[in-house]
Amino acid sequence: MSELPHPYGSWPSPISAGDVARGIRRMAFPSIEDNEVWWEEDRPDEGGRTTLMHRDGDGTVTELLPSSWSVGTRVHEYGGRSHLPVPRRDDKALMRMAVVFSDSHDQRLYLLDRGSQSPLPLTPEPESERGLRYADPALGADGKSVVCVREEHPADGGAPRRSIVSVPLSGRGGSDPSAIVELTSGADFYASPTPSPDGTHLAYVRWNHPRMPWDGTELRVGTLTGGVLSDEYSVKGGVEESVVSPAWADTDTLYVASDWPGFWNLYQAGLTGQAIALYPAEEEFHAPPGRLGHRSFQILDSGRVVALHGEGDLTPSVYDPDTLDLAPVRTDLTTWSQLHSDGRTAVAVASSPTTPPCLVRIDPEASTVQVLHRSMQDPPGTELLPEPREESLPGRYGAPVHVRVYPPTNPEVEASGPAPFVVWAHGGPVSHSTSEFDLVKAYFTSRGIGVADVDYGGSTGHGRSYRKRLHKQWGVVDVEDCAAVARALAERGEADPERLAVRGPSAGGFTALLALTGGTFACGVSLFGVTDLLGFGETTHDFESRFLDTLVGPLPGFEESYRERSPLNRVEEIDAPVLLLQGQEDTVVTPDQATAMARGLGERGVEHALLEFGGEGHGFAGSAARVRSLEAELGFYATVFGFTADVPSLELTTSPPEPRPEAEEPRDGSGTEGSGAEEASGPHEQTAEQDASTGTATGTDPAGGRGPEGPEADPTHT
Repeated sequence: MSELPHPYGSWPSPISAGDVARGIRRMAFPSIEDNEVWWEEDRPDEGGRTTLMHRDGDGTVTELLPSSWSVGTRVHEYGGRSHLPVPRRDDKALMRMAVVFSDSHDQRLYLLDRGSQSPLPLTPEPESERGLRYADPALGADGKSVVCVREEHPADGGAPRRSIVSVPLSGRGGSDPSAIVELTSGADFYASPTPSPDGTHLAYVRWNHPRMPWDGTELRVGTLTGGVLSDEYSVKGGVEESVVSPAWADTDTLYVASDWPGFWNLYQAGLTGQAIALYPAEEEFHAPPGRLGHRSFQILDSGRVVALHGEGDLTPSVYDPDTLDLAPVRTDLTTWSQLHSDGRTAVAVASSPTTPPCLVRIDPEASTVQVLHRSMQDPPGTELLPEPREESLPGRYGAPVHVRVYPPTNPEVEASGPAPFVVWAHGGPVSHSTSEFDLVKAYFTSRGIGVADVDYGGSTGHGRSYRKRLHKQWGVVDVEDCAAVARALAERGEADPERLAVRGPSAGGFTALLALTGGTFACGVSLFGVTDLLGFGETTHDFESRFLDTLVGPLPGFEESYRERSPLNRVEEIDAPVLLLQGQEDTVVTPDQATAMARGLGERGVEHALLEFGGEGHGFAGSAARVRSLEAELGFYATVFGFTADVPSLELTTSPPEPRPEAEEPRDGSGTEGSGAEEASGPHEQTAEQDASTGTATGTDPAGGRGPEGPEADPTHT
């Protein structure tokens, strides 16, 4: 332990912004078949592209895609599962596995045979750039096709059209659009196309505007005859029930997750009749359905079910429908997601506060967990990694507010007195925080800055009633809850009341900016946050274009609420310094939102900085952008809180940004979050460098990556 005094924020830390940017190759959507495993893996050091990885039965790990390819889908802009292993027979009728995947550059489906470096296109080239998109593939019952969600974007810029289609694996659809068979259409959104084992039925989920998939969906089933779907009808779900992830237990029985009882619980549904709850409990048995193909339970050949469940964090258990027992799987890993099974074993991505995300396999018979692959080979010592303290603090009128508190953590320094704290408002807003390993948090806590990660009212993981606290109250309940957490930490002497900050990505940026109007926080950071609700509703993508109906109110009718809760219209109430971080290729929260906020702050003489990153979308994928944004945030806190950091202090301005040479147009960039970059563009010449006179970064990341910012970007939505 150091004998020299080190003020909070100035603690010496070996964790650099570069370590954060390149330290994790985030994995997503693992698949298993006969002891072989495939998964999608980020390459932040390659411009944010995502590649396909394969692990043989003997443990050999191979990258399948050359650097010119990147896997990713932009269906719903946030994407989801983009690949599927499929069986193929060679000339000797021997079975081998190939992979179907969506290419992030053109959004077409391709088939990559084992040992091949030249993927075969399965879907036609669209008339407009990335005009045909595919996601959530499932193997057809005949083994010669895949069924998936298709999203069509008209060349004239009209509203997208979605359907479920069947794509032959022969490659005929690559040149002949008529080979792609549309099975069903007419709803605004589709998910989870799932053929029955005998090929006679297709189950799927659908919903319509203005509902989001966590509000209300329908489980539908239709009859498949000669490649045609008919006699479709609803089995479960409705406007006030979210049904997700159908899976066939046999040819006549489906298992689904439904939040009918208030939490996503497991149900058994026949082709007719009443659905039956399998294990009623006041906890979630499914992650929020923001990304396509994200499943939290799998049916084994034995009839048992491997299920992830919990409150906030999900961990695995094995459910036996004969005994009705739910037996936990022994594991020290606290945060599990994206389950897949071949009927015998299951794979998932798992983590803990001190264990970077890893690919794991569950043996349900032995109830054991085996680590197959790690996202980080040399993580920092556990003594530098903060372990969260989960609490439920009283919010306004006594309503509980769930929070994970990460205290400053560094074994080389002896702490004394209350610390500066940053309250984190997660994106979503219908999402939640987890206790997953997060180097961004460790970057701050190892330097003496505490983090409080708030699951404000409206967050998932705590049941439908907690989610509904935000209905018509976005910009009110979330703001009050974040301020209540900050005040509680200050009142008990843990946080310095004069050095409280609030920050958040996307929807969390909106919450952070509004929280600055209340006087609790000394400064705030918005990462690609919403600043103008009416403008957001006009410019955002179709998936979320009616999201505000629930969060604020339908239009026309609630215009005044939209204006009142827009940070842009509350600039007169903000006197604290603000840092705005924005990707110039963002189509979810377009760049004009951050520019307008900076202009409003500058016109009032409020200290601020606007850093923009060319080639970056809704979340930062390129390593240069990640490093620059993280160092800028630390430098911002150093400037405001008055400590000396190991990065330059961020120079702030009180002037509006210079007008752009031409009118801003929404750009066609990635809207993904979560587990990996959905798209990478070509190289650029400049790096993102701050203009010292304006505090504005107008350059670009050399790699030009687009996509989510690892744990920063919400994988679900805004």
